[in-house]
This record gives sequence, C-alpha cells and structure tokens, in this order.
Amino acid sequence: MAVSERERQAGSTELSLPWLDDDGPAPLNTTELRALTTVRRLGTFGALFLAIGSLGAGAVPVINPAHDIPVLSLFTRVTTVSLAIAIAGMLLMVIAWLLFGRYARPGRARMATTAQTIRTVVMWLTPLVIIPPLFSRDVYSYLAQSEIVHRGLDPYSLGPAQALGVGDPLTMGVSNVWRDTPAPYGPLFLELGSWMSGISGNHIVLGVMLQRAIALIGVALIIWSLPRLAKRFGVEPTTALWLGGLNPLLIFHLVAGVHNEALGIGLMMAGLELGLRRLPIRVKGDSTPPLAPGELRYIALGAVVMTLAAAVKINAALALGFFGVMIARRWYGGLRDLARAAAGLTVIFVTVMIGVAVGTGLGFGWIGALGTPGMARTLISPATLLGYLTGGIGIAFDLGVHTHAIMDILSLLGLAIAAVITVHLLWRSFHWQLRPMIGLGVAMAVVMGLHVALHPWWMLWAVIPLAAAAGTSRFRVAATIGSAILAVVVTPTGSPFDGRSFVLPQAYLAAIVVTAVALLVVRRTVPLFVRAPIPPGPQREPASAITAGSSTLDSCE
Repeated sequence: MAVSERERQAGSTELSLPWLDDDGPAPLNTTELRALTTVRRLGTFGALFLAIGSLGAGAVPVINPAHDIPVLSLFTRVTTVSLAIAIAGMLLMVIAWLLFGRYARPGRARMATTAQTIRTVVMWLTPLVIIPPLFSRDVYSYLAQSEIVHRGLDPYSLGPAQALGVGDPLTMGVSNVWRDTPAPYGPLFLELGSWMSGISGNHIVLGVMLQRAIALIGVALIIWSLPRLAKRFGVEPTTALWLGGLNPLLIFHLVAGVHNEALGIGLMMAGLELGLRRLPIRVKGDSTPPLAPGELRYIALGAVVMTLAAAVKINAALALGFFGVMIARRWYGGLRDLARAAAGLTVIFVTVMIGVAVGTGLGFGWIGALGTPGMARTLISPATLLGYLTGGIGIAFDLGVHTHAIMDILSLLGLAIAAVITVHLLWRSFHWQLRPMIGLGVAMAVVMGLHVALHPWWMLWAVIPLAAAAGTSRFRVAATIGSAILAVVVTPTGSPFDGRSFVLPQAYLAAIVVTAVALLVVRRTVPLFVRAPIPPGPQREPASAITAGSSTLDSCE
C-alpha cells in the first residue's frame, strides 16, 4: 500500500490505513452495553471495598487519624476483617478489568468507546483518591526526603533518621530499611516534593494527599498520551486505554499506592507523543520524505520531556534510546543517521539534566544513590529466588552461608544480561525487525524483571508502552496475564504479617467467598466462563503485518 507524496509533505504521523480513515468499530449493542455497565459497577464496588478496607489494612501512618473518627475507627480495630474487605475489592477489580477487556479486544466489530473507557477509569479511581496509602510505605519516604530538601539538606547523603531525627513524625512513617539510606530519586521529583513539603509541613495526611495529586497528574498524562500513540501504531485507542490506563496495577500502585512511577511514566509517554507528533511516514526502502513543518522542534520538545521523566526516575532514559532509533529510521536508516540522532538526543539529555540538577541545587548525588533500591530484595524477583535457592543448596551441603554474596553476583549478572538484551532490541528495531515502541516495552520488562528488588508496579514501565503499540500481538497477551497476576501478589498493607501467618489465609478465604457471591449476582448479565461472541467484522492487523511489494509498511515511530 503506497503512501502519497501529499501525506509525506504534510508531515502526517498517522498511518494511511483503512481503519484509521473510518470511524472505527461500531458502538456496543443494547445487550453488550448492559453487560459493560454491570462490569463497570462491579469494578466500582471493588474500589469501594478497597477504600473501606484501607482504613484498617492499608499502609497507614504510625498515628492513624482514623482512630478518632466514629464508625471509621471500627475498621482500624479489626485488621483481619479490613484485610478481607480490601482483598475482596482487589479481586473484584481485577476480574472486572478482565471482563471489560472482552469489549476492548482488537478485531471486534463493536467495541467500548474511548470515552466509556476513560469514564470507567475515573469511576474506579475516585474512591481511592482520599484513602490511606496501600501496598507500600514508600510515600512516607517521599515525604521525609522532600522535607530534607525543604530544609536545605542533601537527601543523597543523608537518610531521614540522620537528617530529621528518629523521633520526627515524618521519619516514623518510613520503613526501617529506608530510614538511614539516601534517596534514589531524581532531582525534579524531590524538588516538587520540597514544594509540597512547604505546604504540608509535618501534616502526614495532607502530605500524602499532595503526593497523590502529583501521581494523578502522571496518570492524566498516561491517559492523554495512550490513545494518541495507539492511533499512530494502528492500535485501537480503547485497547490501549484498557491495558494501560484501566490496568489494576496502575490503579492499585500508582494511585492508591502513591508511587512516583506515575509521574515518571506519564512524562515519558507524553514525551514520546510530542516527539512523534510531526514525524512523517517512513516506509522501509522508500525515499526519505522532506523535513516536515515543526518536526525538529517537536523532536527536541519530546526529548526534553523524556529527560524530565528521567529526572524523576532514571528508568525513563531508556525511552530516549528507542526514540533515537525512530528518528534514524525516519531519515535514511543508516548508521550515520543513528549516530546523528544519538548525538542530538545526548546533547539534549545532558543539557536538561544539568539544568535540573543545578537549578534545583541538588546536584548529581542521585547518580551515586541509584543502587539504593537493590538493598531490599523481593521474593517476586526471579534473581532473588535463584539467589536464595543457590544459597540454600550451599548451606545444605555445608559449603557455608554465601547467600548475600550470591545475590550481589546475580544483581550484577542481571544488569549485564539486561544491557545485552536491550542493545539487541535496539539493533533489531533499527533494522526494521521490531517496532521500536514494542522494543521499548520488552526492554523495560527485562530491565525490571531481572532486578533483585522487583516490585509489581515496576512492570508498568513495560506494560504501558506495550499498550500503545502491541494491539494484537503476543506481547499484549503477556502484558495482560502478567498484570492480572502481579496485581494480587502484594497485600494491601505491604506486609507479609510475620508472626501472624494465620491472618492472610483467613482474609483471602473470606475475600474469595465475597467475590464468588458477587460473581453469582452478575452472572446472568455478564457471562463469566463463556467467551463472549464476537460479531463478524473485519480483522485489523498491525501496520507491521501489511506488506507493499517487498517492503514492510511501518511508520517511523
């Protein structure tokens, strides 16, 4: 399928394909709409359950303000019941998300609309905006580190206990493992936190709400950029929003859990959308289109925004590498083009990062603190599990206790393997064998998955780019399965209940019963175990699957 000269000169960034020229799939019929409404309500009830359970089973402050509020104080005294309510909410939301996916699946003749999907995101998020943090106590570290910056001290050399004192209300909320460690976050995030600290002071609840407001800005950027990027890659916007914006990992951990990944990922995705906005169509083997109006300006703007994302969490810097491949492919696709793109993006990255470091007064201490997260190993990390297994075998054979040494070796090995795989994905993307956006998602999955301190929310760095580009591929299926599993592996309190192991089985059993009853109630409206029929309609293939002569049609993105 040829691309017209007029499209190239206009700088169009959307593929000239049939499904992008029409109005997309038809709206759902009456029966499907009724089922979708039930699914949305099921998820909303789940969010309400999670919000109520958070009062007694969340990662609440040391001094829980709910203790003094009538009725609400009841949940703070019945931990197991609160935990069961929260877990039931988690299960209901994950199931509702999977059921919603039936009406966002690529290839359907009738699909949920983008507006319906965004409204569902708002419905499910609203009950979780004013609750205590869930799943992790990291937000209290944000508050303490932000206060350190606000007081004019160095968060990259002092931990909360050293800078604020052990008895400070902000230090008391920080997990023990992080009280004496420097901040691993970028200077932009800590500067924003410092501004928030100037407003909240030692008021924990207000501080958490302000940090959640920052997270919501990041989520808004994700929801803004996903459908736009999806159109560029021939993916249905509803599919992208369902996998990326409605994902329970995002709702549980970025909003309810108040993680700064929200702002980092949001800026990264917004930067990619801005950077690709004026890039013309590039067909492999075809002549290079002329420079589009505003193309260089938008490339630079996108690179600046992605660098700001890296100034929140350094992970976002990886996106610049794949963005450089997109730019090189848009030109002549040669090594010289790749070198030019890399040089230009490097200059922008270094300039902006120096500007942020100097402008905030925080300098470059964050570089030396990047290894801080690796101090706390998690059992969902394959590297950690392998380390414990290897160490246990050594102990069993009376070879000594070398578990920590093995962990250090595996940590370095994982980093090396991730680097090699990332370079391979960049090379494949450069040679038109892989869509760069998918390469970015897979690279993020490898980098995060091989880290000894893997957390469920880290995988959103991979899932959200994949949501924008992996419409019908196996990567979308893998991201869906992974998200559903990772969404339920961490308890709402962020604690394994050491010494009270009986609490979790009881809470999970009660939650499963509540979930089963809820599903029985909705089973007539929403078929649970029978795959919803897909009305006959045209199957939409990704752009990379369509060929024109001997060349694969693909956009420069």
